[in-house]
Amino acid sequence: MTYEEVMSYLEEVGSEQTRNIFAKHGAREFYGVKVADLKKILKYVKKDQKLALKLYDSGNSDAMYLAGLAVDAKLMTKEQLQSWVKEAYWYMLSEYTVAWVAAESPYALELAREWMQSDEEMIACAGWSTYSSYLGYAGADDLDLQEVARLLEQVRVGIHEAPNRVRFDMNGFVISTGVYVPELREAAQRVAKEIGKVHVDVGDT
Repeated sequence: MTYEEVMSYLEEVGSEQTRNIFAKHGAREFYGVKVADLKKILKYVKKDQKLALKLYDSGNSDAMYLAGLAVDAKLMTKEQLQSWVKEAYWYMLSEYTVAWVAAESPYALELAREWMQSDEEMIACAGWSTYSSYLGYAGADDLDLQEVARLLEQVRVGIHEAPNRVRFDMNGFVISTGVYVPELREAAQRVAKEIGKVHVDVGDT
């Protein structure tokens, strides 16, 4: 499919109901396409790296999300991923699209570590989400258990003072550690018990 055909499809299947939901969560330029409808066209878009990159560059949130599903993460350069995270202005893009792609890229840990330290909320969210996703993709021998343990401690002492969506993703990191890292499951459970309820403002929803 061409870029124009994909964008035409997205405009056609977008709905007012989904647009209203996305708008309440922070989306700006978009048609309001359900993920299920994005997956229907995915089989025609995948394996076209150039098209996927152009879709992300469109600035249309629906197209950007589709790009994350279609792109080959192994072919992404560090510069492209840095560009993507800077354009990920709301959590559906930063916590999912960018994080999923970065986690499967050759630069997963390098970028996760960098982004987690960012003062920009959405970039920090992408960092924590990237590391969480990486825990699921990586083999046991690829994990630095001491680093993961240090990050759990960082969450324990700092989660309630962190920016709003970062709290959400820090909490997700604790969950991912408990699920994917058997060696640290008990530690993750202890941290989860100590931090207790994590309050996140999800907007007008």
